[in-house]
Amino acid sequence: MSRTLAAIVGGAAGAVALIGVVILVTWLFLCNNRSASRTSEGASSDPSQVGGRPQGVELVIRETRRFEIEELSLATKNFSDKSLIGEGKFGAVYKGLLHDGMLVAIKSRPSPPTQEFIEEARYLASIQHRNIVTLLGYCQANGQQILVYEYVPNGSVSIHLYGEGQVTKEKLEFKHRLSIAIGAAKGLVHLHSLSPRLAHKDFKTANVLVDENFIAKVADAGVRNFLGRADSASSSSSQITADEIFLAPEVREFKRFSEKSDIYSFGVFLLELVSGKEAVELLSSDSNQNVAEWVQNCQEAGTISSIIDPRLGNSFTTEGMEEYIHLIIGCVEVSSERRPAMSYVVTELDRILDKEMSLTTIMGEGTPVVTLGSQLFRAAK
Repeated sequence: MSRTLAAIVGGAAGAVALIGVVILVTWLFLCNNRSASRTSEGASSDPSQVGGRPQGVELVIRETRRFEIEELSLATKNFSDKSLIGEGKFGAVYKGLLHDGMLVAIKSRPSPPTQEFIEEARYLASIQHRNIVTLLGYCQANGQQILVYEYVPNGSVSIHLYGEGQVTKEKLEFKHRLSIAIGAAKGLVHLHSLSPRLAHKDFKTANVLVDENFIAKVADAGVRNFLGRADSASSSSSQITADEIFLAPEVREFKRFSEKSDIYSFGVFLLELVSGKEAVELLSSDSNQNVAEWVQNCQEAGTISSIIDPRLGNSFTTEGMEEYIHLIIGCVEVSSERRPAMSYVVTELDRILDKEMSLTTIMGEGTPVVTLGSQLFRAAK
């Protein structure tokens, strides 16, 4: 009997030990999963909000391609005028075809070689996001500093809105313009979420490109960092230029760039996107007035409808357009503290687009769900 009892006790003890081991292994597994989940969230390109502030995305500096001048010269037919497609802040822009068949945009400027240029190029090339034009590599040779970017086939949004030789044959409806705005906003959100945070410093309609699917990509992020103090953010002239109108008041006066100055620039972009015109042209009648005051005055006078691109037709709802205009006013607040965060702008644009998609959907035999925007902002009788 004693042997039987001992066997029973031993078996029970073994079972208890086995259960303990199973529990311990399960606990360790769950802890590791939670830790991995937190790490994954922290590294996301669309950071979650923690305590009202976005988590910083750590940027891993990867090996950046150093192009040989011979390859770039061959790609652009010796930097011929036929390959020249534009002129930007950094310098001349050429379209090139690399030996592996990749189309690229090559930006070149006269400048002596520096280590700072290489380090800045390596940093910017590490920024990878669906809504940011990718910097592929760099080259320093023959007294030139050269940046090589992915080529975005449909060009800048400014060309489609008011540029010469417009590419778009179809009109861009309000929903399409909202989608472009959302893509550009997400690009800026990613820049602002980096650690350390990166302000674009030169955001404007001409620097929002669209690919073959009209997905927006923000171009020239951080390029102003290459230019240094020589690139003045303010002008001695009282007449504001087409580029300067995108600069926030604190930038024009104190050259103080930040995420908030990007948001101001984005507000001017939203204005051009809905009007189909350059903002400087809209404000030409009163150049001393800031953008926020001008839009608010139009709203109070019941003349907002005159801002809206007539090519939009009836492709929007009154409510959606009112909310869009309200967002513009918030972005271009004179006080930088009163401007919303870029993540909030994305949320609002998403919400407006969702509503527009549902309310302007054609039902049955073509009867709209709601009265569309042709009656927008009629002055009260």
